[in-house]
Amino acid sequence: MQNSSPEWPAPAMGSNVVVWPPWPSQWLEEDRLEALVLLASEYQPWVCSVVAAIAVGLAGVVPLLFLPTDHQAKTSSGGLSVLPLLLSFAVGGLLGDVFLHLLPEAWSMALEGGAGTHEAFTQVGLCVLAGIFVFIVVEMLASHDSSSTALNNNNNTKGGSGDGRKEVTGYLNLVANGIDNFTHGLAVAGSFMVSYKTGLLTTAAILIHEVPHEIGDFAILLKSGFSRWEATKAQFYTATVGLVGALVTLFLGSTEILGGVQVYILGFTAGGFLNIALVTVLPDLLQEDRPAQSCAQLLCLLFGTLTMATVALTC
Repeated sequence: MQNSSPEWPAPAMGSNVVVWPPWPSQWLEEDRLEALVLLASEYQPWVCSVVAAIAVGLAGVVPLLFLPTDHQAKTSSGGLSVLPLLLSFAVGGLLGDVFLHLLPEAWSMALEGGAGTHEAFTQVGLCVLAGIFVFIVVEMLASHDSSSTALNNNNNTKGGSGDGRKEVTGYLNLVANGIDNFTHGLAVAGSFMVSYKTGLLTTAAILIHEVPHEIGDFAILLKSGFSRWEATKAQFYTATVGLVGALVTLFLGSTEILGGVQVYILGFTAGGFLNIALVTVLPDLLQEDRPAQSCAQLLCLLFGTLTMATVALTC
């Protein structure tokens, strides 16, 4: 039986270099080669968008490289508590993310959508207030439910309420982070649909922005009672939401359809982050009575904000 597989070209005279695999044009018909090139160019945005969305989602694992194994430990100098310092960095990072990234982007999208200046600011402001109030209501309901459960189990009411409050804080942060990742997925896929270079630049900018943000998110999850492994799994779950956002854009074939919706999503997410930073995390930090620890927490808060400001100005 004759072998129908293509024959590899023989090496040139006097050369030991064997070309393998052969250039497709040597064993494919010209029309088939053109079809393959067309197919590759058509599906390039899909492949690149999915890979980029996964890479952005994996940024949630980066905090494992920076955070100490025992987050309840103290620093080697001064006996400062590590977790409050990380939470202070998280507060600064969230505030910087809201005022230097989410809100400017939401206002820009509203203005590009044809809204007037006052109308755009009002739309985004209402979404921010909605995010704040929704997160407050959810936290109040969860705390009340936890208190009722503690009473039924003959536990201490105050202790049960505190534990429930911390737990719901972590889940609320995951919800806000998932929504934020969804918008990142939309942006990544939309940029790759424009061009390969635009997609790479957008992905790089989001990754630079996400790393300090994810460190703060990880600290909030640890404060809420999550173990390191539980926090890592939770970050993976929110990463899949970013992949969903990328797939939504790819299936719709355009980001213009989602342009108006993104304004409300960004505003609502900003409100959720403000609630977590100022209502949930910051009050506990303000109860610190050690001057050295308080000063260190203030410096970490400023450093978190400065980090996000640097990212916003350079990307």
